Amino acid sequence: MRNFLFFFLLFSGTLVKAQEDAIFTAQVRHTIDELVEFVALPNDALVSSDIERNLRWLTAKFSERGFNTSVLPTEGQPLFFAALPLKEGKPTLLFYMHFDGQSVDPSKWDQPDPYKAVLKAPRDGRWETLPFSALNDSIPAHWRLYGRSTSDDKGPIVMFLNTIDLLRKTGKELSYNIKVILDGEEEKSSKPLPKAVQQYRELLEADYLLISDGPVHVSGLPTVVYGCRGITSMTLTTYGPVRPQHSGHYGNYAPNPAFRLATLLASMKDEDGKVVIPGYYDGIALSESDREVLRAVPDDPAAIHAMLQIRQPERVGAFYQEALQYPSLNIRGLGSAWIGPEARTIVPATATAELDLRLVPETDGTRLKNLVRKHIEAQGYRIADSIPTPEMRAAYDKWITVEEGSVTDAFRTPLDNPFGQHLVRTLNGTFETPVVQIRIMGGTVPIAPFINALKIPAFILPLVNPDNNQHSPNENLELGQVAYGLNALKAILTTPMGG
Repeated sequence: MRNFLFFFLLFSGTLVKAQEDAIFTAQVRHTIDELVEFVALPNDALVSSDIERNLRWLTAKFSERGFNTSVLPTEGQPLFFAALPLKEGKPTLLFYMHFDGQSVDPSKWDQPDPYKAVLKAPRDGRWETLPFSALNDSIPAHWRLYGRSTSDDKGPIVMFLNTIDLLRKTGKELSYNIKVILDGEEEKSSKPLPKAVQQYRELLEADYLLISDGPVHVSGLPTVVYGCRGITSMTLTTYGPVRPQHSGHYGNYAPNPAFRLATLLASMKDEDGKVVIPGYYDGIALSESDREVLRAVPDDPAAIHAMLQIRQPERVGAFYQEALQYPSLNIRGLGSAWIGPEARTIVPATATAELDLRLVPETDGTRLKNLVRKHIEAQGYRIADSIPTPEMRAAYDKWITVEEGSVTDAFRTPLDNPFGQHLVRTLNGTFETPVVQIRIMGGTVPIAPFINALKIPAFILPLVNPDNNQHSPNENLELGQVAYGLNALKAILTTPMGG
């Protein structure tokens, strides 16, 4: 009788496991199909009608899952808010994701329409397009879904929705009250967000903030990120002759604004890539324990160099993760006159550099921009608010205009935060593999307003593959990451603190 009971329980357990596996596989397939549907809605952050159509889709899909939903007006594009009915005694977990996307140039994509997602499999060193019926028998983890926002950031939104479905189908109880805030302007700096978070502070109140954006570590291991850099920008324009001049007639005579700008930019950094503007790195101090955490990230310098095709990195930090702990000063665009087949033998009238400054919690974006301004003035320039007039040009030689972008602050949650440690334990137990803990990532997510207003710890839970081409042509999502996302979210939503 005892042996019979043992084998009965073993058989029953095997049967339940098979049923759960079948439910999970079906949910992965549903996630893929629903993501294809969502991607089909263009979501250019610069096009208001795109955002409105996406808001309608989100309202319908979250409502189907039992969420109460609201479209929250802001000074720019609306935010989307959803919440399941709150239950007494449970902590509240607020999710942040974004549904807008970068603009697309279809001519640069390897498919006719970036908003019509296609399925591709690796074949002989290239990617072969397959019909979705090829997924009927199995879902190969290494196949990919190509389309705008498959990974950044519609994929995580659809994974979240399908995790809710999965929990209900398998009878799992949520360990948290769940709120969701979705941004429609993340790709254009989320300028209205700080004021909107203050305005809707009571609605957004929560105990923890979880951001699903960006890729897992390049190793493919589960990843928890404790912070991200902020960003601001500057546009610098130098001036030469009032209009382009023949370089034979006026070369060696009319000042060339491109050379002036190049000299100015070169004065901002040394040969190792370190910013030499006084005070730029003030306030940053890394302890040995900080460096131990940074060194624990399994980066492969040789692989990074091979990917970038560089021999030596800049020396702002001793290694990759350490470099991310400092603010950057980057030339993101540079232009003067004409180049390529349109090049002309002229002395240009102007030269322009677009700068972005990545921020860390110790640095204030406005202060750094002021330091750059002081440095420019120290190089003999006068800063104008608009194009210099003839009178200004006659009175002084070196004019420059400086335009400033808005500031998105950085954030960083302490690595010893209890909920962060809980996330790491949960992912470690679910996937039985080490979890990569990143002190601060290089990119920017506009989370500081939530931390400032709600006074809660924030963490980034990346769900997509590291080589997803976000913001670029041929953006993609590896199908294995869909299964990873469902498993990760299922474990987090059903595992209570201390559980």
